[in-house]
Amino acid sequence: MKKVDIHTTLDVYEGIHELAEQDQSLMQQAIDARGRAYAPYSSFSVGCALLLENGEVITGNNQENAAYPSGLCAERVAIFYAGSRFPGVAVKKLAITAGPKDNSLTKPVPPCGACRQSIAEYENNQGTPIQLLFMGAAGKVAKSSSLKDLLPLVFDRDYL
Repeated sequence: MKKVDIHTTLDVYEGIHELAEQDQSLMQQAIDARGRAYAPYSSFSVGCALLLENGEVITGNNQENAAYPSGLCAERVAIFYAGSRFPGVAVKKLAITAGPKDNSLTKPVPPCGACRQSIAEYENNQGTPIQLLFMGAAGKVAKSSSLKDLLPLVFDRDYL
């Protein structure tokens, strides 16, 4: 038997103000997108902003549905739109902010498993890492240099 050690390292900032100017702008666009989320059932809003290689910024937010499985997360709304609107253009950065309507959540909220898998597909296809920034409604911001930091054992086309 052989043991395999898997670990990850994230940078954690005390708040948006500590981020580089471009990252602050991207996170602010994610915050604005969170304000437009459709979350009448969970009251938990998520906003996402993607920076593409061509300089375009795409935003998305969660879209709930009374039939819960029919909704879609902010990250997938944004990345699928980017793939549809700008096929073949790499995603450089992805910023996420999430929290309840009272904005009380201050710890970083990473993407869910389904979103991690979807982001991994884009990262694998483009052959370059996607930097992720994520936070709650306020407070600390976590930064990873690649989706693989959050999903090191990714399922991809090599298994098919």
